[in-house]
Amino acid sequence: MIKNKRILITGMAGTIGSELARQLYRKNKVYGLDINEMGLHALKTELGIPVRVGDIKNKETLRNVFEDFKPQYVFHAAAYKSVDMMEYVPEEAISTNVQGTQNVLEAAKIHEIEKFVYISTDKVVNAKSIMGKTKSLGETMTINSGKGYVAVRFGNVLGSRGSLLEIWERQINQGKPITITDPKMERYFMTIAEAVNLVIEASQLGEGGEIICFEMGKPVNILKLAEAIIKKLGRSIPMEIIGKRNGEVLEEKLLTDEEQKTAIHRGKFLIIQ
Repeated sequence: MIKNKRILITGMAGTIGSELARQLYRKNKVYGLDINEMGLHALKTELGIPVRVGDIKNKETLRNVFEDFKPQYVFHAAAYKSVDMMEYVPEEAISTNVQGTQNVLEAAKIHEIEKFVYISTDKVVNAKSIMGKTKSLGETMTINSGKGYVAVRFGNVLGSRGSLLEIWERQINQGKPITITDPKMERYFMTIAEAVNLVIEASQLGEGGEIICFEMGKPVNILKLAEAIIKKLGRSIPMEIIGKRNGEVLEEKLLTDEEQKTAIHRGKFLIIQ
């Protein structure tokens, strides 16, 4: 759906950023920015695209990147995303997820880009965690930036770095019990490819000032998911209930109660204006 554009992806070495690069680079000129040098090097080798190691907290780095590449589209995926880890270092979550995002927005405005897509999360809804609150601020800053600036919000991505299935796989391979935070905990899930396909579609749908959410069906009970995986493996694997971690909630929603009243349904999307 996006062709012949110069596209900057911040956080390109991450799960969503790298899949965006893979889906967009064949028909566009894609450029990547990330502090993860080895992840960027792997993508540069795989896709043959230009990359830059750098931190979004550094305004000089961003100035150079925007001046060198002159992007028309920006997909802003760079962020700290661990709920648990950010509870212990809120200053890092704020400096990257809030100030870093503001830096990218300022650079995008100076260079008059056509489209800015902020990659958000369902953890912003009724946020109780530091990570969720900082990502919520990022949403607000983006949608208040004018024409072409949109936020895209979705749930947990299966197979992403640090995701539930990755943790369980490691525990099973090590002969350890599968850890369950709480038997009542529920989450929305989608695959990496699904998430990125929808991000690209949403980028074309939004005109500016919108938060775009994906219809993700019903949330999945974590305990039942673990039981289904164990049954599929056909092995006796113990489970251990460890309790909620800092900042975690039992259920996550895609929209607040107020947003549900005003959201517009458009195909597989919910649009909040």
